[in-house]
Amino acid sequence: MTELSTMTCIEDLRLRARRRLPAMFYDYVDTGSWTEKTYRANESDFAQLQFRQRVAIDIEQRSVKSTLLGQPYTMPLAFAPTGLTGMVWPDGEIHAAKACERFGVPFTLSTMSICSIEDIAANTSAPFWFQLYMMRDRGFMERLIQRAADAACSALVLTLDLQVMGQRHKDIKNGLSVPPKPSLKNWLNLALKPQWCMAMLGTKRRSFGNIVGHVEGVSDMSSLAAWTNQQFDPTLSWDDVDWVRRQWPGKLILKGIMDVDDAKLAVQSGADALVVSNHGGRQLDGAPSSIAALPIIADAVGNAIEVLFDGGIRSGQDVLKARALGAHGMLAGRALLYGLGAGAEAGVFRALDIIHNELDLSMAFCGRTKLADVDSSILVNPHHLRDAVYAT
Repeated sequence: MTELSTMTCIEDLRLRARRRLPAMFYDYVDTGSWTEKTYRANESDFAQLQFRQRVAIDIEQRSVKSTLLGQPYTMPLAFAPTGLTGMVWPDGEIHAAKACERFGVPFTLSTMSICSIEDIAANTSAPFWFQLYMMRDRGFMERLIQRAADAACSALVLTLDLQVMGQRHKDIKNGLSVPPKPSLKNWLNLALKPQWCMAMLGTKRRSFGNIVGHVEGVSDMSSLAAWTNQQFDPTLSWDDVDWVRRQWPGKLILKGIMDVDDAKLAVQSGADALVVSNHGGRQLDGAPSSIAALPIIADAVGNAIEVLFDGGIRSGQDVLKARALGAHGMLAGRALLYGLGAGAEAGVFRALDIIHNELDLSMAFCGRTKLADVDSSILVNPHHLRDAVYAT
């Protein structure tokens, strides 16, 4: 029996990942902005929602299979776009994408990934999603979108909530950099993480693969840092969303929606889906949790657009609760990154398996056999969070 097989919950994977990863990269995953109030609420607010347990209902024939953007998947969960995944574990994006393909769920590659679009396409056969940050260099944007199209990405995820960056104290104190700077503190920490170091020595992918070599004048880390600091675009507007829509021929997902007015604008933009998300509590600290914002946004847009959800998923029960409050599908970042840090591809697969099992069993205890029948009636207090946060 392997150590991964003895891990029965996401928390087990998190603890193993913390032991194996350099501090700056573990903290990059497991941190929020400022006081981390919103980061903590993303997870803790799920606990306030209670299930209605039902009995004496035939639950023998069950399935949590679902569709996202018209495509069938093993369960309604996608790997959320996460930057620096290839520093959580060497070649991390490739490991994660392969695990998602084997399990039958979508993988989303971040613009700020270590492995490139082409790396993922070369190592997998299933279509994956690509996440786009809007940058000032529109020529680079055009080329990046075309590269995603050439790789047969099945959806483009445009992130709208990172025009400026929230302050993340741990990243600043750790001196987060890619690769780690050669300081005494970093060398001492790396010396205690031999598995990570040996794996990193076995790959050449140690920079931002979607950017270095694809932008004129950006060929190393110093030139990349200077370019990146100037590129995130605070002028981003709905006109830019229209521009992306014209450039991209496939499904378009808008990520970072936390307000009803923005959700309605997302519908008007012609996007295929929106993601209720506060960027994992890494941007505006003091904003509501994603799960508190979900039901009011889902009610406001109805069936006009596919509603996805991101923020605080740590279990299959969380997936079921988000489904009950109106999300058609969910995205998970940290829970699957813990799996990656705990055991590379096998760890991500184990995390997916844990969530799938919890989702299936929890749905059964609620007296449901398929996700199409899951709605707010499976919860004791479905309006608790909404009323607490949005009461006037």
